[in-house]
Amino acid sequence: MQSRKDLRKRNNRNNLFLIIGGLIIVLAIICGVIVHNNHVASQAKARKFAVTHFNPNVTIYGVKVGNLTVNKATDKINQKADNTVHLKNKKIILSRDSSIKTITKEQVQSYFDKQHTAMPNKNNYNYTSKEFSTAKEKLTNIKNASVNYNIAGHKYVLKASDLIDEAVYTKGKYKFTDVNKLDQKLNQINDEVATLKKSYKFSVPSGNKINGKTITVKNKSYGWAIYNKKAKKAIEKAFMDDQKNVDGSNYLYGLGYSTYAHGYGKGNKGIGQNYIVVSIKKQEIWVIRKGKLAVHLTDVVTGTYTGGKGNRTPTGVWYIQYKESPSVLRGFNDDGSKYASKVQYWMPFTLTGCGFHDASWRSDWSKTAYLKGGSHGCVNIRPSEIHNVWHNVIKDEPVIVYN
Repeated sequence: MQSRKDLRKRNNRNNLFLIIGGLIIVLAIICGVIVHNNHVASQAKARKFAVTHFNPNVTIYGVKVGNLTVNKATDKINQKADNTVHLKNKKIILSRDSSIKTITKEQVQSYFDKQHTAMPNKNNYNYTSKEFSTAKEKLTNIKNASVNYNIAGHKYVLKASDLIDEAVYTKGKYKFTDVNKLDQKLNQINDEVATLKKSYKFSVPSGNKINGKTITVKNKSYGWAIYNKKAKKAIEKAFMDDQKNVDGSNYLYGLGYSTYAHGYGKGNKGIGQNYIVVSIKKQEIWVIRKGKLAVHLTDVVTGTYTGGKGNRTPTGVWYIQYKESPSVLRGFNDDGSKYASKVQYWMPFTLTGCGFHDASWRSDWSKTAYLKGGSHGCVNIRPSEIHNVWHNVIKDEPVIVYN
């Protein structure tokens, strides 16, 4: 049986345990309240942060913007993100142009709204530029594009990868910044197929025969050449639109009174079956219609051949610029005085004022009249014979003048 003293000690010890236990419980409650309050405060702070800041793992246009505000993210993207796509030397290259604004605050805000959560999370968010992706796709298509350039019966296969050294695609449009090789290729093709300023062999009439002797003639205003600037644009557009064929005949030019491409697609060296031949030495002209001799005159007078006054009828292949009846021919005599001569029929073939016309004032129609007493460069025709020439001559048909 315990003594009263031992019982008192035991009670005191139990009371101490109770006090300590109570203190522990109180402290635990206090700590729990503190932890809870801190957690609540932390969550509130995180929620507040999430309202104005991106989640930690967010990338926009290749730039990490985690934990940044919309304003700071906008600035960072505009300072660091690639914003141009180049096709250069057959490679797609991404780069940054500081003069171009990559993204707007409104665009960044839209990405922020997409990734926003009530509490920050560690999910990965990666936003790419649709325009940028489109540019890469478009330039890749350009790199693989090819077109058939058809001209004068020839087909040239043109590959963009060989001819476009540099191109960009921005704001929905292509821009070719280095097309020197395309220029060179068109120049090469022009040298091969164009007829303007080209020399060639041609059979001219003799007597009443259409095919007499063969001479060398040179196209002056007559003929055609590739209009490089327009042809280049057409080919570039074909590359852009994945067009497989370009008709080169739509992009030509000529010289003289009009820029019409004379002789394109015609046979007989581009001369066709309607043409006029003038022999200065023989003082004859032949008018050929539909491949047959329509007019042959043996008594015309061409420009004065001697005296050094520059009145010779120019040789080469020209074309009838227009026909006018009646007309007044104006110019200067060798002494500097002006003249104004009325004619019934006028058919010019050079820009310097040479053409076919009647000459009622002329009395010397001999074979040697042109040597010292010829015209100012025109081909004079007797008034009695001019109508037949006028009737058979066609605007834009070639005029071959040879010595």
